[in-house]
Amino acid sequence: VQVHADDGAAAQRFDAEALLAAPQAGTHLYVCGPAGFMNHVLDTARRHGWPEAQLHREFFAGTATALESDGAFSVRLASTGKSYAIPKDKSVLEVLTAEGVDVPYSCESGICGSCLTRVLEGVPEHRDTFLTDSERAANDQFTPCCSRAQTPLLVLDL
Repeated sequence: VQVHADDGAAAQRFDAEALLAAPQAGTHLYVCGPAGFMNHVLDTARRHGWPEAQLHREFFAGTATALESDGAFSVRLASTGKSYAIPKDKSVLEVLTAEGVDVPYSCESGICGSCLTRVLEGVPEHRDTFLTDSERAANDQFTPCCSRAQTPLLVLDL
């Protein structure tokens, strides 16, 4: 683990070009901070050939999203077959935890990935900042704390 601060001597500042120039197999890059900083670091890593699967980011806060598709939908748990109605003003996580379903979670805003859940059927509407673009495109997992559904039903691996 290396930590770089930008308020000290020039020698301790983060030199993205130098530090990310030679990606190594099995080495993962984790970055958090303001969006501009994270974009700079991740863009530099990509330019130097870092595989997308080795790049990770965490935002300080989630982004507010209100879409016309904020309607109600249902989720069904694969383990029990039980279905739950998700109203437009509640998250999947809120409904499931209120019903006693054990779902691990932390941030409740789609930035940490603690609640990441496999989707077995249906198409999620991703509203998190945790998944990569390729993970979103696969539509086989979602964050029930903030994401919704594009289809009337999601079957979850819970």
